[in-house]
Parts: sequence; C-alpha cells; structure tokens
Amino acid sequence: MTINPVLIKSSFAVVEPHGPEVAGYFYRHLFEHNPGVRGLFAEHLDEQQDRLWAALGTLVTQLEDTEALVAVLQGLGGRHAAYGALPEHFPAVGASLLATLRHFAGEAWTPETDASWTAVYAVVADTMADALTAAKAAG
Repeated sequence: MTINPVLIKSSFAVVEPHGPEVAGYFYRHLFEHNPGVRGLFAEHLDEQQDRLWAALGTLVTQLEDTEALVAVLQGLGGRHAAYGALPEHFPAVGASLLATLRHFAGEAWTPETDASWTAVYAVVADTMADALTAAKAAG
C-alpha cells in the first residue's frame, strides 16, 4: 500500500468542516465496537476529543515532513504508555478512525482513499506502538 498525500489531504479537507463532531463520532464508534477500551479514557471526553482532532490535523499537515511527523508520533506513543494503552489496541483505533473518516468524507471516500488512509494509519500505529513499547520498557 502506498500513501497518496493528495488523497489524504483532499479527503481530510472534506471531513475538516465537521470539526469536533468527527472526534465525537470516532469515540462513539470505538466504544461501541470495543467496549473494553472505554476504561482507558476519562469519563468526559471533551479535552480528549480536542486532542484527537488536533492530532489528526497535525498528521495531515505534517504528512510529507517525515522527521517532524515521526517525532510527533513517538511523543504520542510514549504518552499513551502512561494511559495504559497496549499495541493490541491500535487495530481497533484504526478501524474506528477509518470508519469515521469514511462516514464524514462521503462520496470523496474512494477505494484509493481508503487504501491511502490505511497505509497512513499503518505507519502511525507502528511508530506509536514502538514508542509505547519502548516507554513501557524504560519504566
């Protein structure tokens, strides 16, 4: 799978006007399909939703700046270790993220867009999981 920055940016441009509604949908989807992860999050998700939305924006804007993006993802992965996240949580998060983006992108979501976002998320998950594992090992 290859990452197509044009598809990532154009599909996100369609999703972006929905703003915080996107993050709310994501968490509803995640918890509905993976109720076991609900305990990893605060009861009220307002701040978490804002952070997720900001992280998505950073991902898209930094997509072609590999060094900056890897640094952001490593920081996120390290912080998620303290929240009790595990590498096995990443597939559920990815499925909910793709379902959310697909929902809000509507007709702009094509098989090529899906493949590109899937490839982006694979890099995100691998980078964050490696950082999370390293942070847990460091104690």
